[in-house]
Amino acid sequence: MPQLNPAPWFAILVFSWLIFLTVVPQKVMNHSFTNEITALSTKSLKSDIWNWPWH
Repeated sequence: MPQLNPAPWFAILVFSWLIFLTVVPQKVMNHSFTNEITALSTKSLKSDIWNWPWH
């Protein structure tokens, strides 16, 4: 990459970011998830206290 002539590399940088910011997010957001998110019930779950022998 030439250090003194930034013209072609700057154009490549700008066009690649333009593609990344316009095309790629649309393609990623078009994918659908296979597992639908279901709401958990409002009933509280029973939790037991575990007594661990530390000695």
